[in-house]
Amino acid sequence: MKRRTIALIVTLGVLLLLPLAGRILLNTVTADLEKLRTIRVETPRLALLQDGTYRGAYECFPLDVEVEVGIKGGMIVAIRLLKHRNGQGQGAEAIPLKVIESQSLHIDAISGATYSSIVILKAIEDALRAEGRI
Repeated sequence: MKRRTIALIVTLGVLLLLPLAGRILLNTVTADLEKLRTIRVETPRLALLQDGTYRGAYECFPLDVEVEVGIKGGMIVAIRLLKHRNGQGQGAEAIPLKVIESQSLHIDAISGATYSSIVILKAIEDALRAEGRI
């Protein structure tokens, strides 16, 4: 009887704490994502970069991006998304083409994929700021 009582108390405790833990996790993730809206994305001076392929990454849970950026003659000629863990932000996969067209990281986010757009831009920025080429 004692074992059943202890098991019941533990089970009830877990069931009561689970929603609280979920709420705390959700609030933390939401706050982290909202911080993305205020992060600055800077376009490095492309003319100073040597020709080559540069790799960069950026993560803000639950988003995670890795990219390769090709530079030739001081211009961005290619951007490959190596990894894009995006939740609902798949539409942001249009960002690399916009960056190549504008030769700038100062572009509008994709509507409905704002957070993924920013994380992709930050990964590209990281690649272009990286010391070494691939």
